[in-house]
Parts: sequence; C-alpha cells; structure tokens
Amino acid sequence: MDSLTQIVLGASVGEVVLGRKVGNKAMLYGAIAGTIPDLDVIASNFTDTITANEIHRGFTHSIFFALIFAPIFGWIISKIERKADVDWKEWSKLMFWGLFTHPLLDMFTTWGTQLFWPADIRLAFKTIFVIDPFYTLPFLFFTVLAAFRSKDSISRRKLNYMGLQLSCFYLLCITIPLKLYTFYEFKDALKEQNLSYYEIETKPTPFNTILWTANVATEKSYLVGTYSILDDQPIEFRRYPKNYHLLGDIEKYPNFARLVKISKGWYTITERDGDLYFNDLRFGTIDPTGNDSRFVFSYKLEVKNGELTATEVKKDYGDASRMMKGLFERIRGN
Repeated sequence: MDSLTQIVLGASVGEVVLGRKVGNKAMLYGAIAGTIPDLDVIASNFTDTITANEIHRGFTHSIFFALIFAPIFGWIISKIERKADVDWKEWSKLMFWGLFTHPLLDMFTTWGTQLFWPADIRLAFKTIFVIDPFYTLPFLFFTVLAAFRSKDSISRRKLNYMGLQLSCFYLLCITIPLKLYTFYEFKDALKEQNLSYYEIETKPTPFNTILWTANVATEKSYLVGTYSILDDQPIEFRRYPKNYHLLGDIEKYPNFARLVKISKGWYTITERDGDLYFNDLRFGTIDPTGNDSRFVFSYKLEVKNGELTATEVKKDYGDASRMMKGLFERIRGN
C-alpha cells in the first residue's frame, strides 16, 4: 500500500500497543515502523531493474525481518526515550507489530509480499489497489481524532479502535466478497461468449473496488476485460497477442527467465522501432478503460556485452485528468 496508508496503520497499531503509557510517541514510532519495510525501494539506486524488482517486498516485508530488527529498533528507542517508563522489550513489541502489519496489508495488493522470506512464496490476494481512499481516509480520520485525546482518555482508545475496525471490515468484508462476486461475473461472461481460456486473475482498478479488471490467458493471447458492479451491459474483452515468437534467442538469457518469474508468467512482448519490450500484464494498462494501451510496467530489452538488460519505460501518463475522468465514468457502469 501507499506510504500514507502504512503510516496510519503503523500509528494505530503503535497506539494499541503502548498508547496508554507513552501517548502520541506510540503513534510516532508505530508510524516509523510502518514506513521502514518500504525502504527496500532504495535498492533501485544501487542495482539493476530486475534485481530491484526481485528485492521489492522481499526481505524487509518478511516475518524474519520483523523478528530480527524489532529488538534492535526497540533497544535504540529505549535509549532515545530514557524518560519514558517503558523498557526495550515493550518498545520492541511495538516495533514488531508495526513492522509485521505492514506486509500483512500488502498481501492484499497485486504485487503481494514475501511474508515467509527466504521461502520463494509471494502472497498476493489482489483485493485492493495500492491506493484506496475508501480504506485510508476513514482510518486516517479516526486515528487523527484519537491523537488529539489525552493518553488516559477512554475516547482515545475507542476512536483508534474504530479506525482499525473500519479498515479491517472494508478489507476483509467488502473487498474479498467483491473480488469473489466479480470473478464469477467474468467467468460467466467468458462462458456466454464461448471464449476458451486456461487461467484467469482479477484485481480492482485504481482507487476503488467497484470497477474490476480481469486478465485471461489463452493459447496465443491475453484477454483483458473490465466490469463495474454498476454495469448493465455485457463485459467486453480486449485482446493482446503474446508475440512470444518475437523473442528469438532472448529466451535463452537467464535475466529473461527472471523477468518471467517476476511477472508470474503474465507478460506480452511488443516491438516498436526495432526494439523489443517486455510488458508485465499483472498491472494492466495505464488507462484501465482501454483508451490508452500502454502498460503500467514495460521494460525495454537489450543485449549488451553478452547479457540481457531490462530498462523500465518511464511512465508518461499524458493527460492524467482525462484518464481519471474516463476511469470514473467507467466506474458508473457501461
């Protein structure tokens, strides 16, 4: 999830653990703990694109990381907050839950997380977009209200718990049922249109859980469709050829196999101006309504000094306001 959401979650968890003893300092250190796992993005400044993608949401998003570093951070905080009547074990407990709840939330996104690192298992439930105002804003509202109450106030704890409960209710009782409902809507549409396929995955479009998109794998292409729970017309699927025949010898390079693994096998190849591009289909196109066919994550493939390199194509969102308008129009139904 986005940084603001993880900060709010960390602050709220910190309040639950130590709010009664240290007040807003519990929220402060909880917020810091909620931010730390995402520092793995710094790796992109020191490694190649493929390695950076492999590292992202790996070690720092694991139970192992939380168990090892929580006591270290707890000891450091105990030295900083010497006046607080809290020992390093209690600070460690706060840091553990702040670090651990971060990847628990990330599991529900499309990218997922390696919670059990070093085991090569990435959990990705794909029920919520990385930025979802319906999850974050009510949570933020109640957490901020709680922060303005005294640490001994009953209303402070009630407000904080209300934010946690609302966020959990939305995540578990709204996004998951909606994913299941829309999944079967897509399956029914494929059956009605006599479209054969061997795999399907679904996920919400940006900033909401009303409009969903499905990637459908067929023998030679992928089908991509969108469905709003407000739709009253049949689902339409766009076709994207796999174009694997364009790869040639590129398939033999180890780095290509790494890219395929990162994408979980959901990728297409396109050619432009004589160059080949690897498109990670899991995150769809820049415009989920289909008006802009450029992919969110696309990599230019080049062979240099006997090694395959992948350079991420810089995102050019063009008229963002136009695309956002199209998105929200599509949410209202077809």
